Amino acid sequence: MCRCSALHNVNRYTGASPEAAPLHKLGSDQWAKARRRAAEQVRDVAAELLDLYARRQARKGSALTGDEAEYRAFAAAFPFEETADQAEAITAVLRDMASERPMDRVVCGDVGFGKTEVAMRAAFVAVQAGRQVVVLVPTTLLAEQHAGNFRDRFADLPVRIESLSRFRSATASKDILAQLADGRIDILVATHRLLHADARFRNLGLIIVDEEHRFGVRDKERLKALRAEVHVLTLTATPIPRTLNMALGGLRELSLITTPPAGRVAIRTSVAEWHAPTIREAMLRELRRGGQIYFVHNEIQGIEKIAEELRRIVPEATLRVGHGQMRERDLEQLMVDFYHRRFDVLLCTTIIESGIDVPTANTIIINQADRLGLAQLHQLRGRVGRSHHRAFAYLLVASRKALTQDAQRRLEAIESLEELGAGFVLATHDLEIRGAGEFLGESQSGELTEVGLALYLDMLESAVRSLKSGGDGAVGAPLAGSAEVNLHLPALLPSDYVADVQMRLGLYKRIAAAPDAQGLDDLQAEIGDRFGALPPAATQLFHNARLTQQCRALGLRRLDVSTQSSYLVFEEKNAIDPGAVIKLLQKEPRVYRLEGPLKLRIARGAEPAARFEFAQRLLAGLR
Repeated sequence: MCRCSALHNVNRYTGASPEAAPLHKLGSDQWAKARRRAAEQVRDVAAELLDLYARRQARKGSALTGDEAEYRAFAAAFPFEETADQAEAITAVLRDMASERPMDRVVCGDVGFGKTEVAMRAAFVAVQAGRQVVVLVPTTLLAEQHAGNFRDRFADLPVRIESLSRFRSATASKDILAQLADGRIDILVATHRLLHADARFRNLGLIIVDEEHRFGVRDKERLKALRAEVHVLTLTATPIPRTLNMALGGLRELSLITTPPAGRVAIRTSVAEWHAPTIREAMLRELRRGGQIYFVHNEIQGIEKIAEELRRIVPEATLRVGHGQMRERDLEQLMVDFYHRRFDVLLCTTIIESGIDVPTANTIIINQADRLGLAQLHQLRGRVGRSHHRAFAYLLVASRKALTQDAQRRLEAIESLEELGAGFVLATHDLEIRGAGEFLGESQSGELTEVGLALYLDMLESAVRSLKSGGDGAVGAPLAGSAEVNLHLPALLPSDYVADVQMRLGLYKRIAAAPDAQGLDDLQAEIGDRFGALPPAATQLFHNARLTQQCRALGLRRLDVSTQSSYLVFEEKNAIDPGAVIKLLQKEPRVYRLEGPLKLRIARGAEPAARFEFAQRLLAGLR
């Protein structure tokens, strides 16, 4: 779905489902009113954004750097070759940490794409600089895995690493917190428990948050209390809509790791209704090649009934059940047994969403997949395909016909995007399905939905620029591309000239976004080279674009030229020379006439072939 923010300026509409997107009649002032309401709201949001920027700039963090030779030795110990994206993310993180402004960077990459190594490099630099590091993770299993991985990676270094989770007794937890306060622990891997404990640090320098979508609002509020002057690194496979918004708005830096490690194969994903023969076939295929299977059923009450059914369907397989209400030690032992291949099928809740890596488990079957969120589905699917074997993911639903619209869109999105590195693309789908969410509060969400995310961001950027330059937020000022030009002539890229619809829309957007006349000249030459000599309608499209740029510069809302007459509509704030208008009125009063304070009527027009030159002369006379 697209939304035209002005003549030829086409943007993809994001902010509600296609069915719920607001529609406005052509020729009415509904769209202008909606945009005006959004512009008024944007001014307040821009002021709050600038205040937040100013406070971040004023707040002094600690520039964390380490010994270059020691860092190179640590990096060389990484047993794999860095991908280009991974290397860029590491460079960006270390650059942020070396700055005195506190880092707030999101590293987005699929499961197994190397986000943890980015975090380890950052942790190494922070510890070298004499600061403590906290790694916050959503589950106890992941806390134990991360702690083990960090200990292995830092094994040759005098770095003290501890973990804090439900696996620790009350006495052990109290001792760890005391050591943390004394500065005897360098790196602490912890679950939500840390946020609820009375934790004190001697010299905290870096917070690493793994999978922030698993932390609730209250957890994030407690996290804010920790992070005032501290560098923050967030790792995620699918950033939540609000994080994505903040990255788009420039409040948080974003690094993408989209290149898969060598040898990884995409996970084949399919949506199906519960069908015992299909489930049996999928499970037997994995067992025959010596693999293991995850079966996810996210309801503890009915999980034993599902276990009985699966044992009946595949009696050849050994199956055990795991869920979050089990004793911690039992659950930990269960995962260790699965890792060591002591049974074939792990029937569990979504507790494995951020669990340990089991390279031999390459089939996952997710029951009632329509009840899970897009990020959850993507994370669960990421539990398989960790080796060079082809992995399979089956998303089971009770009935395709009974699916809600949002559930159907989620499943279609994850089924269609099975290629490696699709996490960020899925996050943008989530942004469209769930809505854009709030930037700084809830008050602007209605206006954002009304005009769409793309135009809202353009307006926000324009208002921020105005405030930065000492203006008042430019609520009434023309937005980029808001001037309307109508020469009553066909102005388009004909379908027989550029056949592909997506290509045409992309070219329209580039034409509308051209910064100046030179940009239009370059684009016109490029289109001529690619598609051949421009037809008259395409040439007229570029004429209109040039006039639109001139109208914007002058502060004109509308320029209309026909055969017999013409008229101009001014913005309230414009760059028109009042003296030039008065001269025209005095020189030819029968030709030029003011209709109200903002409209100039001209009793003169031009034939089609001469309208562009006539319009240019008309605009030149107003300077």
